[in-house]
Amino acid sequence: MRIGLYPGTFDPITLGHVDIIQRAATLVDRLVIGVAINRDKGPLFSLEERVAMVHAECDAIGQARGVEIVVHPFENLLIDCARDVGASVIVRGLRAVADFEYEFQMVGMNRALDASVETVFLMADARRQAIASKLVKEIARLGGDVSKFVTPAVNQALRARYAAAPAERKAG
Repeated sequence: MRIGLYPGTFDPITLGHVDIIQRAATLVDRLVIGVAINRDKGPLFSLEERVAMVHAECDAIGQARGVEIVVHPFENLLIDCARDVGASVIVRGLRAVADFEYEFQMVGMNRALDASVETVFLMADARRQAIASKLVKEIARLGGDVSKFVTPAVNQALRARYAAAPAERKAG
């Protein structure tokens, strides 16, 4: 069985992420979506909320593609997470050259730690290349329409979060 790991913070999951998940699901028998805890990034949504959002978006994809999709929170090294879930492939999405430079370094480090785990890059669909969770949150925080970048459920979660946010969070 070929197991792939698609890691990320998914804060929140965007249509760009969904595109990569749909395409990665055709390459493996089981796709593990690794939701990184990453306290350093100061996520907008809690780990539990992000895991629930990813589950909600991935259940239909797995059924439609006939592949098992598992959501797995992790806080350890990516290569250790890959070992923990039995992944032989790490899937990464690329949007731009800047992504490649960072990912190239990560591949080198991961290969040095465990050469048996391969990394596969999927280029973002042209319609999704500009989507970044950070920008989606900024647009939503300032009251903009993010419906072109996220699913309706995620859009609703963003609107609810920013409507309930204290004034200082909205300001900065």
